[in-house]
Amino acid sequence: MLGNESTPVPVPLTGVPVPHPPYGMYGPSGARSRGCPPARFDMAEPGAGNLAYGLTLPSAVATPGIAFWATESIFGAHGVAEELIEPYLLLVHELAAYACLFTGAGEQIQLTLCRPEGTDPVQVMVYDTHPPHRHRLLAGLCDERRRTTLTGVPDLVETHRGTWGFGPAHHPAAGTGTWATLAQAAPTVTT
Repeated sequence: MLGNESTPVPVPLTGVPVPHPPYGMYGPSGARSRGCPPARFDMAEPGAGNLAYGLTLPSAVATPGIAFWATESIFGAHGVAEELIEPYLLLVHELAAYACLFTGAGEQIQLTLCRPEGTDPVQVMVYDTHPPHRHRLLAGLCDERRRTTLTGVPDLVETHRGTWGFGPAHHPAAGTGTWATLAQAAPTVTT
């Protein structure tokens, strides 16, 4: 028998015993090890304080619609304020379409939805695969193209007193990241 005599050694289908540490998932001190199996997953019900999702989507014509429907489901589960759901869905659709324009066919975009502190505005972020240019002139032209491609986003964000921007993606993502938040519902106009 391999390993500690009091600990049985699993035998895979190949018939060859697989050695493992004699303490199993607990270390010599009795404390849980940081290895396998990983810590238990979050069992909390979806709510305002735990909205954090990442989606990997193909750069394709259907992607903005898929992002829209997935976001609608996520926001419904997390109780996002009713008056903000429609503007956020429009924002997600626009950002997903925009990211697909800067990502080649057969490649993927990343969409993240998170509420960092539970009460903060939801942050929508997309990553495309088009890297920032090193040459100043090309970088300026590309940045202008990005701004003009995001036709509805600046107005939507301004109406809802949010923020938006873009810049180089942070590791492990590659390309460019574009983010936006909506802080509150649009003001109502009374006549």
